[in-house]
Amino acid sequence: MAGFNHTGVNHIIFYLLGIPGREDLHMWISIPFFISYICALLGNVLLIFIILTKSSLHEPMYLFLSMLAGVDVIFATTTEPKALAIFWCNYREISLNGCIAQLYFQHSSFISESGILLIMAFDRYIAICHPLRYTMILTHPLIGKIGVAIFLRAHCTIFPMIFLLKRLTFCRTNILPHTFCEHIGLAKVSCDDIRINIWYGFFVLMSTVILDVVLIFASYVLILHAVFHISSQEARHKAVNTCSSHVCVIILFYGPGIFSVLTQRFGRHIPIHIHILLANVSMLAPPLLNPIIYGVKTKQIRDQVLSVLCPKQK
Repeated sequence: MAGFNHTGVNHIIFYLLGIPGREDLHMWISIPFFISYICALLGNVLLIFIILTKSSLHEPMYLFLSMLAGVDVIFATTTEPKALAIFWCNYREISLNGCIAQLYFQHSSFISESGILLIMAFDRYIAICHPLRYTMILTHPLIGKIGVAIFLRAHCTIFPMIFLLKRLTFCRTNILPHTFCEHIGLAKVSCDDIRINIWYGFFVLMSTVILDVVLIFASYVLILHAVFHISSQEARHKAVNTCSSHVCVIILFYGPGIFSVLTQRFGRHIPIHIHILLANVSMLAPPLLNPIIYGVKTKQIRDQVLSVLCPKQK
């Protein structure tokens, strides 16, 4: 790999190392990655197909869930095919434009998914706190506008990163010790001042993901307040059950990411291959498990899945 270093030039080709120090295990590591990726694609595509083709599922909650499944497909696909190419074919080369495109779709998908989880929390708030006005508030035109707003927010906040990275001169090294490109990881191998990249990344994080987490928390405070004021035990249990799938998905989405960030910030003694594996798990876990969570915990979806996969048992 030493031959890849050429100081004093502006690199336009980079080399992803995969999992440094564990190259001999790349083929074995690729097996769970490949199985998880294929299962994530099949699960989310099946979920989208069922929701869009079954008129009984054309309700706000399920339409938002189909958006979540679509973003999950993009989220996993931004990183896993390249990681598998590294593991299987030792194909580590990636252009600067390819690297920027990968991190652009990775970050914008992450912010889109965070926004969808926020609007799903709002959906649950309306369903429990204002059930009689639920269908009047969340009409199909409004759901479409919300979806457009979520994706515009994600892409508009990430778009400036393209110019922030393109302005840099990459003359230190063209070796990236990871399976995929990331904003600050790429910026750090440049020879220029990257403080604006760091601060803009912090601004994006605070104005999107952190804000979403705060609003989701506030929504569930209001939901719990409303649930505890329901006199009927059965109605209270039903209200809690309608939120359980969403809460599991929230924990699954934010949990691995937070843990990965904490280990990078405070776990300096942790080997780099552990950090890289955690980053890949945080990218694969939500797309893989979200369809399973909703399929297991939501009767309407479970019944429709069974009717598609096992027509005779319908």
